[in-house]
Amino acid sequence: MCRNIRILFNFDPPATDDEIRAAAIQFVRKVSGSTKPSKINEPAFNQAIDEIAHSTRRLMENLSTTAPPKDRDEERAKAQARAAKRFGTPITTA
Repeated sequence: MCRNIRILFNFDPPATDDEIRAAAIQFVRKVSGSTKPSKINEPAFNQAIDEIAHSTRRLMENLSTTAPPKDRDEERAKAQARAAKRFGTPITTA
């Protein structure tokens, strides 16, 4: 599950709220061991997602680096090349 959590810091343009929320959802799913909580646990699940997304946004706003921002397209191409090498699948461009 956590393989879907991507590095969000130091990109140009910066990570969106949707990307941060998606990472928070993956984290909560992993920690809870559930992809969809029961109705009784749904409020706690959603609260955890909101709190983690908020903390992640605050963390990213306070981090600093001297490294130049990464390019999303370049990073995507690198990831596809690694996957192609690892799994023997053709590289796709999208």
